[in-house]
Amino acid sequence: MITSVDVQRLFLQAILSRRMLSQKLAAKIWEKCIEAVKEANATLDIEYRSDRNSWDAFVAKINDELNPLDLEFAHLYDEISGKEMYAVVNRKGDEIAQMATEYSPTEIAYFKAVLEQIMLAPNESYCVSSLAALREVNSLKSNMTKSQAEATLNSFVAKGWLLKSKRGRYSLSTRTILELQTYLRNTYENDILECTICMELVTRGIACYTPQCKTRLHTHCFNNYKRRNQKCPSCNESWSDANLTKLRPVGEAAFKEGQDINRRRVRRKSSEGDEEEDDEDGEGEDAEEAEDAEPDPSQQSEAAQTQPSKGKGKRKAVREESMEVDEKEEDSPPPKTQRRRSSRR
Repeated sequence: MITSVDVQRLFLQAILSRRMLSQKLAAKIWEKCIEAVKEANATLDIEYRSDRNSWDAFVAKINDELNPLDLEFAHLYDEISGKEMYAVVNRKGDEIAQMATEYSPTEIAYFKAVLEQIMLAPNESYCVSSLAALREVNSLKSNMTKSQAEATLNSFVAKGWLLKSKRGRYSLSTRTILELQTYLRNTYENDILECTICMELVTRGIACYTPQCKTRLHTHCFNNYKRRNQKCPSCNESWSDANLTKLRPVGEAAFKEGQDINRRRVRRKSSEGDEEEDDEDGEGEDAEEAEDAEPDPSQQSEAAQTQPSKGKGKRKAVREESMEVDEKEEDSPPPKTQRRRSSRR
């Protein structure tokens, strides 16, 4: 017998097959599910409503169904486009959950190593060059080759776990920030930045130019805020049009040439047990490579062989989140209000 509960069932089947989708597409799928159920049972009194309250109530019902499985239909605003994106994410990181991935333990360890370099990148740049990403193979307790690492990086990009810029630098994708948010907050508590407006993680955006000011904003949050305000939300410094050029970038635009050549940053424990950042300097190879161009595989291999394999045993054992395939979709913007957590220079 077809009932109104089948709307949720059909909707879950549809979103699980897509992995990541925009709020606009998700709402359209909800509407189509209602139409399909009403067609199968015309006696049902179910009505689709396009207002935000109705959508939020429907999402709450979906999450009631997912909660026993430690899953959540969660949302996040894309840092680049400002679109509201949704995905079913795993909120538990036990050993069983870690098995639900298409990647091998070595590939997961490599992803964590690259992720760490992105999160600990200096100047709030939150990105790493291709050469530095390949160099992370040396930190693994395995014999992954450089060519295997290159293929694995391509897979991370193709499946939406990492973004690769035209300059060949890797950064976090919306999927990674959404699905691994708990892991990122727990592991890099002192290294993450939060948007002063929406409270979400910031890896791309702008920073106030006032020394010691903690304000960090996504570009779309800044654009919305600037329409109504002319001052920094934290220090009240004037953000008039004349001062906008002083705003500092967060993300790849803050990357300084050569910042990760022959150097990798690792997390280590102090004598009190607190985690700190530490730099490891490489010994081979001068800082000659052009970061704007992606080196060819032979250069990557040669460069990586000259790097000392330090940092083994220093990596914190951490739990995993589910890693699966994903597709791009479309639309919707943000807001909220908030506090900041930590800022790292």
